[in-house]
Amino acid sequence: MAVEYLKRAGKNPETEAAGAQKVAAEMLAAIRQGGEQAVRDYARSLDNWTGDIILSQEEIERRTREIPADVKSDIEFATKQVRRFAQAQRASVRDFAVEMLPGMQAGQKLVPVNVAGCYVPTGRYAHIASAYMSIATAKAAGVPTVIACSTPFQPEGIHEHVLYAMQQAGVDIIMTLGGVQAIAAMAYGLFTGKPADIIVGPGNKFVAEAKRMLFGAVGIDVFAGPSEIAIIADESADAGIVACDLVGQAEHGPESPAWLITTSRRIADEVMRRVPDLIAKLPHAARDAASAAWRDYGEVVLCETREEAAETSDRYAPEHLEVQADDLDWWLARLSNYGSLFLGEETTVAFGDKASGPNHILPTKFAARYSAGLSVHKFLRPLTWQRMDRNACKTIAQVSARISRLEGMEAHARTADERLRKYFPGHNVDMGKPVEA
Repeated sequence: MAVEYLKRAGKNPETEAAGAQKVAAEMLAAIRQGGEQAVRDYARSLDNWTGDIILSQEEIERRTREIPADVKSDIEFATKQVRRFAQAQRASVRDFAVEMLPGMQAGQKLVPVNVAGCYVPTGRYAHIASAYMSIATAKAAGVPTVIACSTPFQPEGIHEHVLYAMQQAGVDIIMTLGGVQAIAAMAYGLFTGKPADIIVGPGNKFVAEAKRMLFGAVGIDVFAGPSEIAIIADESADAGIVACDLVGQAEHGPESPAWLITTSRRIADEVMRRVPDLIAKLPHAARDAASAAWRDYGEVVLCETREEAAETSDRYAPEHLEVQADDLDWWLARLSNYGSLFLGEETTVAFGDKASGPNHILPTKFAARYSAGLSVHKFLRPLTWQRMDRNACKTIAQVSARISRLEGMEAHARTADERLRKYFPGHNVDMGKPVEA
C-alpha cells in the first residue's frame, strides 16, 4: 500500500515568507542608517515603548520582588534542569592534542564566543522558558557576555516572570526590545557597545527573517520557522493523548504544522474526530491559533508498515517528533531526522518546551535534515592548533611544496622552500617542479 494522506495541508511555511522578508529588509536598512534612534522609533511605533532600553539591576529586582515563591521555585527548577543538561553537553566535548608525527603535535581548543545575543519572544504568550533555554545554555558554554532582549509585555516593560527567568539563567545585560529592532540592536552592538557574535532564540517570521539576513555578519542558531510537531502512532497509541499533543503545539500560532503519521486507520480516524473538539474548548487566543494551524497546516498520513512510517517522518524532518508506538528502542535506532525526539506517551513536547532539560530551540522547515537544535556546541568554536620541531617540518614541507606546485601555487611552495633552506642548508629532497612564469 502506498502512503495515503487522509488530511493534507493547504499551505506551507514558505507561502507566508515573502511579506516578512520585505518588512525585515526595510527595517534593517533603516536601523543601519539611523542607529539607536531608529531602534527607539520602532520601539515606540510598534511596541508603544518609550522607557529605558537597558534595565538596571535595581529595576530588575524591583520588578521581580513580588513574584510568588511557588512561581520562582518552578522557574528555578526548570532553569536548573536546562543548565544541568547543557553542562553535560559541555563535558561531552574536550580539548585534545595528538602526536601526528614524531615532533609534530596538532590539537583542538574549545573557545566560547565572546558575546551572545538571546532573543526571548513575547507576543501571544510570555515565553518564560525561552529565557533559560538560551541564556543558561550560553553560560554553560562559558560565554562571558550574554545579552537578552524581550518585547514589552505590559506598560512597565518585559514580563516579570521572563525577567526572573533571565536573571536566574545568568544574563549579563537585558534590553527592553522586541522584533527586528531587537535583533538588529544585538547584531550591531547598539546601546551596549558589544556586537553579538551569535544571536539565538525563537521568534515570529519577522525575527526569523532578520536573523537569516544578518547571518554571516553574525552567527545564528537555526533558520527558524513556525513551531512544528509530528507524532508517529501505531495501534497501541491512545488516540486521545495523540490528539491532545497535536493541539498542544498547534496553539503556538496559525502557521504551526501538526502532523500525524500512523500505521492505524482507527487511530487516524479517531484523532481527526477529536482534534476539532479539543480546539473548540481552548481559550479564545489559543483556539483561534490552533484552529487555523490545524485547518491550513495539519496533515494525517496513513502508512502500511513502521518502516514506511519512519521513512515518511524522516522526509518531514520535524522540529518535535513524538513516538507513541511499541518497541521504542527500534524507533530510536531507526529515526534520523528530527529536532528533538520524545519516546513514549509518558513524555511530550510540552515537557521539553518547559522543564525536562534538553533545549527547545530547534530547527524547523526541514532543517533537521542537516542541523540540530541549540546546545552548548553552538556557542563553542573548536579552534585547531599545531606545533612541530624542525625534523617534522622537513617531512611536512616536502609534501606541502609538491602538492602546492601540482596545484600551480608557487608562492605556497616557496614558504616550504625557505624553511628547508634555513633549517637544512644543502638539503637534497624533491620539492616538486616549480611553476613556470
